[in-house]
Amino acid sequence: MNRTHKDHLFRFTCILFAISATTVLGILLLQIVSEGAKWITLDFLKNFPSRLPSRAGIGAGMAGSLWLMGIAAMFSVPVGIFSAIFLEEYLPKNRINFWLQINIGNLAGLPSIVYGLLGLAVFVRVLGFGRNLWAGGLTLGLLILPVIIISTQESIRAVPQNIRLAAYALGARKWQVTFMQVLPAAIPGITTGVILSLSRAIGETAPLIVIGALSFVSFFPQSPSDSFTALPIQIYNWSSRPQEEFHGLAAGGILVLLAILFALNLIAIIIRERRQRYKL
Repeated sequence: MNRTHKDHLFRFTCILFAISATTVLGILLLQIVSEGAKWITLDFLKNFPSRLPSRAGIGAGMAGSLWLMGIAAMFSVPVGIFSAIFLEEYLPKNRINFWLQINIGNLAGLPSIVYGLLGLAVFVRVLGFGRNLWAGGLTLGLLILPVIIISTQESIRAVPQNIRLAAYALGARKWQVTFMQVLPAAIPGITTGVILSLSRAIGETAPLIVIGALSFVSFFPQSPSDSFTALPIQIYNWSSRPQEEFHGLAAGGILVLLAILFALNLIAIIIRERRQRYKL
């Protein structure tokens, strides 16, 4: 078999795999829509969980997810951005930098359950936060921190070197070049990375289960010290019940979660497209 035949076979295999994956995903999505669309109402979005499917809703789960995203962003975004700036602009390109980059890449690929165990050990037990929103939000913040650092570094590297040289030629100091020239130019890419990281965190279930998130909450959290549930945990709880109605509720929750994820990813795409047009 010559090289041309191998290339055609590889392309055919890739196309076949893509069609198969798209077909399976489409069937799964159609099934979720057919089961969950009828449950999505205003009451479903604002009600608390209930033993009666007709009264059950995702209000507490959505409120908990919003709290978690706020705490995770409050911790991971500034720490991740300033860490990336230090690694990329200030730390010399030596062995220490090399090993730090390898470890950050490894942390970005760790299973989320590992971060759940870390959050349970550090935030719940050592620091004594308890099983509340602080522990959950900070655990998710640790989960997305390596991703934010890597995406911020890539955005900083994409800034043309001529911008730095021109600023230095005008007499600017290092911090002025970094924070007044490089960082503003990298903001679109950094924002895209942050949004995609948060969209990953909002769908995580395993770390929250490990640190002790509740599956039944009949109140809206009023402070970070309150107990909580999250939308993925509520979906998991409903899907594990034997009643068919709760499976429909789980499908409705999945549709709401998918809508949130699609909205976040759409925002990231719009920001990236505008950045490319600006470059052109």
